[in-house]
Amino acid sequence: MEFRHLRCFLAVAEELHFARAAERLHIEQSPLSRTIKELEEDLGEQLFVRTSRSTRLTPAGKLFLEHVPRVFTALQQARDSVKAAAKGFHSQLRIALSDGIAPARLPALLALCRQEEPDVEIRLFEVPLSQQIKGLHSDLYDVGFGQADEVGDGLVAEAAWTDPLMVAVPARHPLLTHKRIPLNEVLRYPLVLCDPQVCEGHARQIDRVLRRAEQEPVIAERVTSSDLMMALVSAGFALGLTGAAQIASSREAGVVARPLAGRSPILTTYLLRREGEISEVLARFIERVQAIESPEGLRHAPSSQSYNPQDIKQ
Repeated sequence: MEFRHLRCFLAVAEELHFARAAERLHIEQSPLSRTIKELEEDLGEQLFVRTSRSTRLTPAGKLFLEHVPRVFTALQQARDSVKAAAKGFHSQLRIALSDGIAPARLPALLALCRQEEPDVEIRLFEVPLSQQIKGLHSDLYDVGFGQADEVGDGLVAEAAWTDPLMVAVPARHPLLTHKRIPLNEVLRYPLVLCDPQVCEGHARQIDRVLRRAEQEPVIAERVTSSDLMMALVSAGFALGLTGAAQIASSREAGVVARPLAGRSPILTTYLLRREGEISEVLARFIERVQAIESPEGLRHAPSSQSYNPQDIKQ
């Protein structure tokens, strides 16, 4: 098995069309088909079911697809490590980000890392939570952030940051008569929420809040970013549910944040890592995460755009 076999498999698996995959790889369709056949013979399993109308992955092909991208990620990381060493970096910290991360804290954290350990290269990877968990297990990432603590055996989830859950409301909306909005009032209107395929942990926490109500929510749209959520809210398309920091950092002027009535729910961001001993570099990174969470840490972190609940658009 050679890398060319894996590249061809990945192209066909993503395109599910041999002609498009061949065009993407800048080769003819015939050698592509031969390469896939060689790979299937090497594995002893059929990876694709191909008809005159469609191409689809077999169960074996789906399982193989879960592993192949990680091979290329590991290869790219090896190349990046060599380049980093040539530039004077002595070590590297690979950080996976899932479910979004409080905008106020990431710049402050990275600035603190750069100030205190400039010889450590920081590499960031935005990935779905399920991919982050697999990557932590297979040593593609050293540490990660996500909004879920149910990560299975072999990993540790430690609460890193908390953020009040808020309702994002269009300006001049009738719900703005409430300083704190009852959940049953929120559910009278359509909601725009994060797509659980992209923000799995975040969606779980929001779902737990929604299950407190007796009525089912009307989901108008599932989005992949808080920016799109705020744009739809500002346009009056729906209400949003997300962390206070996400609303505070929004550039949409037509969005107003309101807390829920009663005890305000809290969204928690967790630091995820493998169980067992950790490196000195990772240990110092975790200390900085804890410092960023404290108000004093935010205040003294260089280039920090610290979050203050009073800054939310009113």
